[in-house]
Amino acid sequence: MTQQVVLSQTQVVIAQPQRNQWQTGLCDCCSDCGVCFCGLFCYECLGCQVAADMGECCLCGTGMAIRAVYRTRYGIPGSLWDDFWTVGCFPLCSLCQLKRDINRRRELGIF
Repeated sequence: MTQQVVLSQTQVVIAQPQRNQWQTGLCDCCSDCGVCFCGLFCYECLGCQVAADMGECCLCGTGMAIRAVYRTRYGIPGSLWDDFWTVGCFPLCSLCQLKRDINRRRELGIF
């Protein structure tokens, strides 16, 4: 009777969601066109959705503070300076990224 020796074994790797990174890029509008169209045609409505998702007042949904709170909550790298410039220079993209991130984290069960 011969003995069999296993020289290598297949490993199964399960990709874990990145908890401490943005789930989409700043300009990834095509990854969720519905969010981008909502932001484009009703920026204030999207801001209120984001604020409601975060448990904040509707007036807080589009500013630097909400982005900073969200980034801090999920350990996403960055600074207040980054948030200031991102929201100031790309307000629509910034808000859409935040809403897409919330949606993705909900789907993954980490929101």
